Amino acid sequence: MSAQAFLRIALLTLAAVAWSWMPAATAPGGYGDLVALFRDWREFQMARLVDGVPDYTSAAMAAQQKALPGFQKRLATIDPKSWPVPQQVDWHIVRAEMNGLDFDQRVLRPWANNPNFYVTVFPSRSDQPAREGHYARGGVEIWTYKFPLSAADADRMAAGIRAIPGLLEQAKKNLVGNGRDLWIYGTRSIRRQGENLERLGARVADAPGTLKADVRRAIEATNAFAAWLEAQAPSKRGTSGVGVNNYDWYLKHVQLVPHTWREQVVLMERELGRALTFLALEEKRNAALPAQAPIATAEEHTRRFSDGISEYMAFLKDRDILTVKPWMDPALRAQVGRFSAGPREFFAEVDYRDPEIMRTHGYHWFDIARMANEPHASPIRRGPLLYNIFITRTEGHATGWEEMMLQAGMFDARPRSRELIYILLAQRAARALGDLRMHANEWTLEQAAQFASANTPRGWLRLDANTVWGEQHLYLQQPTYGTSYLIGKMQIERILGERRKQLGDQFTLRKFMDECDGVGLIPASLVEWELTVLQPNILH
Repeated sequence: MSAQAFLRIALLTLAAVAWSWMPAATAPGGYGDLVALFRDWREFQMARLVDGVPDYTSAAMAAQQKALPGFQKRLATIDPKSWPVPQQVDWHIVRAEMNGLDFDQRVLRPWANNPNFYVTVFPSRSDQPAREGHYARGGVEIWTYKFPLSAADADRMAAGIRAIPGLLEQAKKNLVGNGRDLWIYGTRSIRRQGENLERLGARVADAPGTLKADVRRAIEATNAFAAWLEAQAPSKRGTSGVGVNNYDWYLKHVQLVPHTWREQVVLMERELGRALTFLALEEKRNAALPAQAPIATAEEHTRRFSDGISEYMAFLKDRDILTVKPWMDPALRAQVGRFSAGPREFFAEVDYRDPEIMRTHGYHWFDIARMANEPHASPIRRGPLLYNIFITRTEGHATGWEEMMLQAGMFDARPRSRELIYILLAQRAARALGDLRMHANEWTLEQAAQFASANTPRGWLRLDANTVWGEQHLYLQQPTYGTSYLIGKMQIERILGERRKQLGDQFTLRKFMDECDGVGLIPASLVEWELTVLQPNILH
């Protein structure tokens, strides 16, 4: 037996031991203490409620910052090195979350710098385990309610709506930042909240209880807050990025990403060049084929989206790509929107030409449904991780899955659809460079949007539409989010390659996907450690 083969067998043996969950240790400093600390930590991390309003005042935030080191010291007294790998992974998850609050307190300070932090009304569902970016506690997720509202639901919604005037009045004292882009684009978000509340008011006009009056007061408070923000705007002249050094710290200690800001610039430029090159080659190969016409009617929309989901699910099953569960098909169908005659936003330009493509990125809905239907054994991974530290896995895998399915043959019968994959890839790379340059304070948000629009093929990422502005605004608020799609994609590809090398002839894509899904929605570097038993350098 060769040394290499022996090493692979040894790794697999270690993996078999590590993947079996052990009972929580009862000894002091054991895994049980980590779980207890995690529960205390999560309660501590949330802002306290005062008369139903979350407290983000300077005094409350200073007290939180002062108390944080006590939790970090408790974690440091727990030594996980002798534990099975999955339990060690949990220790690093808790550490990363604590580092996330540390970064918020020292650098981001969204309650003091970012008006968008105070948006708390959300009409539509996020495709992530937790809403992207930073928001105040107590968001009202309108999409979770069934209309007309029952008395119980009306009371539940009213409790969240009633907090809005007090929260926005508090925000006028809390917001002291000077970042112009965060201020200007956050003000626009507050204006949109007022519009969303107006629409909500029409839907709850006949609701029982006080909800109608509560919504009216929330509208008045939101509009008054927007006017206050606009009055302050001329005095806001500072930059909004966190700076390269802070960005690097956040990558390493919170997102657990093994690349620096500078390395990511190189990688994103490489991906942009690759995407544009491969698109040109696909277009050359397909030059004799007719162009793809977008969906033109509601009837066609219904038929093609339904057929697209059926074909996609059949492809996954027939090619033995992953274990297809009964809840997967409904999870995708529940997210099909209604037909729109246009003008179309960027992703609709893709979706209306081949509905199967964005269903691959819709792996997000599999992830969310799995959390509900197959909760993870670890209490630390059972719910969404804080600070969006799941994004290299969720956004990275979903983006990588698009090109993986292309290579697996999903679009062989529709060659023009291969072009769409590279248009998507170019857009992700271009907007990621905006994330990086904004946080280095080299570009404004407007410059980042212009760059992304100019470098997305076919003019589909329009500057007169919402997508490009909304994305760059998110990336300015949440450092590393814009790069996570492609950095996470690269990490998942590396993990797949390593597992193939370890398993040899025993490797199958289905086995890999079952393993990947089984570890839960955690940073890709921790997925790598748990699947390969090779600890990434970022954790050393």
